[in-house]
Amino acid sequence: MKPVPGIVYLLDDEAGLIQALARLLRAEGYTVHGFTTPAALLDAYRTDVPGCLVLDVAMPGIDGLEFQRRLKLAGLLVPIVFLTGHGDIPMSVRAIKAGAVDFLTKPVDAADLLRSVGAALQRANDQSRIIKEAPELSRRLASLTPREREVLRHVITGRLNKQIAADLGTGEQNIKVHRGRVMAKMDVTSVADLVRVAQKLGLTPADDAAGI
Repeated sequence: MKPVPGIVYLLDDEAGLIQALARLLRAEGYTVHGFTTPAALLDAYRTDVPGCLVLDVAMPGIDGLEFQRRLKLAGLLVPIVFLTGHGDIPMSVRAIKAGAVDFLTKPVDAADLLRSVGAALQRANDQSRIIKEAPELSRRLASLTPREREVLRHVITGRLNKQIAADLGTGEQNIKVHRGRVMAKMDVTSVADLVRVAQKLGLTPADDAAGI
């Protein structure tokens, strides 16, 4: 199976483990960079290429969970797969709630690691695509008139033109025209596509239609 594109970063204070994991991942076609200290990783981390981090929980100086927290504070939303030799359920729950992709125990099963790394890189690629799309999507949204924005927020609830017209106190034909302009300006061909774009932009449905 073709590997998900991106860079796999390994951070563990055990150099031998890094070498073993790197061999496994490279054999599957992944690009891998291994480090034994957080500082070395941060110096080499590339923000212009999607990447994920396979991170040891127990490290001298700073543990993996604290490093995860600091990465988020620094604005580095790198998907993380945790490795631990002595994890517990509360620790794993804390890691997952903070955004980790998986929490695996050592010695790690090769199939589990490859599956988790693939999922983490897929998340990284999805995040990268959304970030790159954001300026263009924002430009499209800015091209809408206030009325068209209002219609958009009703359309993404799945309401019909006549229902929207009743809500906004106008004619159904007017809504049809506004709806067509919204679809054209947002460069979508279906309501499902419009909903996805709206979600990426953080738009919410019209309040009076949100429960429908």
